[in-house]
Amino acid sequence: MTISGRYLTVLLTLASLLGGGRAFAEPYLAVRMGLKCETCHVNPTGGGLRSDFGDVFAQTQLPAHPIRGNWGLWTGEVAKWLRVGGDLRYDANFTETPHATTSHRLAVQQGRLYAEAEVVPNRLIFYADAQVTPGTALDREAYAIFWSAAHDWYIKGGRMYLPFGFRFEDQTAFVYDVSSITMYSPDNGLEFGWLRGHWDAQLTVSEGTAAGAVPSSSGKEYGLQVSYVESAWRLGIAANDDDSPFARRKILGAFGGLRTGPVEWLAEVDSVENEYAGAKGVTQAAALLEADWLIAPGNNLKVTFEPYDPDRDVRDNRKTRLSLVYELTPVQFVQVRAGVRDYNGPRGIDSENSTLFFIQLHGFF
Repeated sequence: MTISGRYLTVLLTLASLLGGGRAFAEPYLAVRMGLKCETCHVNPTGGGLRSDFGDVFAQTQLPAHPIRGNWGLWTGEVAKWLRVGGDLRYDANFTETPHATTSHRLAVQQGRLYAEAEVVPNRLIFYADAQVTPGTALDREAYAIFWSAAHDWYIKGGRMYLPFGFRFEDQTAFVYDVSSITMYSPDNGLEFGWLRGHWDAQLTVSEGTAAGAVPSSSGKEYGLQVSYVESAWRLGIAANDDDSPFARRKILGAFGGLRTGPVEWLAEVDSVENEYAGAKGVTQAAALLEADWLIAPGNNLKVTFEPYDPDRDVRDNRKTRLSLVYELTPVQFVQVRAGVRDYNGPRGIDSENSTLFFIQLHGFF
């Protein structure tokens, strides 16, 4: 896994041709570059440890003013067969709620460490993702992945994030309230992936959690995701069926991206039917529309609009959220994010009509 001089030259050349962007879990970058998630991440469905390409890209093309030196580039390699990485996010939040005192919070959002052991070069990989802070350490992902010789299909087994739609950096997005499939809720299971040409597909079977319930051996969750990727646009659909003795959740989603000049557009619509034993079911829906504008190298402006209907049978309970976020990456491995999120919910419920201001310091390697 050592990057030779020739290999590094190829990576740098590709990065320069692809233009600016960021090499961590932000789907607008994939749209901007016209590539699939596996290009910048070890995980074929994105997120977590960056690949060699992702590491080089993050140091040469991402920052506004990269610090140069003769120490070489970080690739995470600590041994011929072992690579590591990590992310640390520290937040300062201020929340304004009608008829209440402004609240504030300074805290570590999350700190994660990643490790990849490539025991058979380019074929068999063991991977781990651990959240080390805040609180007690948690194992997020721990799986093995076996690739075909042509790298056009793979089998993954273990604890993993299930593929469903886009993996947005903001895990509080309303679409995650609907699907419950986030980077904080991994599941134990098997995943078969097929990547060929413009097509990308994943088929999964896992324990299932039935909207947060304790996993049960008598229930399983089945998932299918298919996407088509072009250089300037992409479309995808996803479906999950989570069945347990307590509830059954049928989740459907559609997502897509489009590049128009310096702006990338992303959209996702998710719907879920919650069926409960002996009780009335609930149908929920949420959507997200996002625009990202690369103002200058290392400077990105993000605008999102999110409608959310927590129960289609209840009137006047819909919510919306509008976000404006500025992201500055001054040098490699450091990013500052500042923004505001305006929540609008049912009248008379002050907690549903608040405004959040935040500043986040993100370190990654």
